[in-house]
Amino acid sequence: VVDKTKAINGKYHRFLGRHFPRFYVLYTIFTKGFRMLWADAKKARRIKTNMWNHNIEFHQLPYREMEHLRQYLFPRQLLIRHFWTPKQQTDFLDIYHAFRKQSHPEIISYLEKVIPLISDAGLRWHLTDLCTKIQRGTHPAIRDILALRECFSNHPLGMNQLQAFHVKALSRAMLLTPYLPPPLLRHRLKTHTTVIHQLDQALAKLGIDQLTAEEVKSACYLRGLNSTHIGEDRCRTWLGEWLQISCNLKEAELSLLLHNVVLLSTNYLGTRR
Repeated sequence: VVDKTKAINGKYHRFLGRHFPRFYVLYTIFTKGFRMLWADAKKARRIKTNMWNHNIEFHQLPYREMEHLRQYLFPRQLLIRHFWTPKQQTDFLDIYHAFRKQSHPEIISYLEKVIPLISDAGLRWHLTDLCTKIQRGTHPAIRDILALRECFSNHPLGMNQLQAFHVKALSRAMLLTPYLPPPLLRHRLKTHTTVIHQLDQALAKLGIDQLTAEEVKSACYLRGLNSTHIGEDRCRTWLGEWLQISCNLKEAELSLLLHNVVLLSTNYLGTRR
């Protein structure tokens, strides 16, 4: 019965491919996408069940299980990746990145505006220098960003002190809707940044060298870099820079990690242009 079913199914596929080629492409994408979606749903359920049975928190999971739950439980786009053609994957990611990239100059401008509100003269100089470098097209060094940890842990750039217009721009940079009340936007940003920070810690334990090329590019894209047109080695280098910054930040300094989506990605390998 199984052999006959396979034979009939094969004939059906050949018939569609021969007589209705365009429909067959869509049919194939849909059926494969549905199978992948169903497999991902079952895997997510197994992970959640294991968490429940063994009293495991999200941040205690291995990196790949954390990332799987993040992708399955927090989708960002209406057309989920399971039903994308290879060309659509590139096109859509470019479109989404162009949307979030529009907020980059705005966020840098906001950083410049709050510089006079920083009480420490050294921090004022470091932030001014960093903004100037980015505006001139220079990719900042890790030490230039980490030097500002204190600046982003309290007024005026701490997560709870960000102004409404600043929060809206950061939401666009994270591909989150900015059309919500500022307190809710701030809460969502904090939640998403915390998840990324937890992913970073798990990834540091696993090691970037353990990731496949697809996993590396996906990790970079999540953190603000349009990795669709950048080589794998360059993506691994950038991801390594990100982890060096993230793993040196405390929970109170996560506003800097949120801004790092802009600071570290804007000029990498000429992506500013």
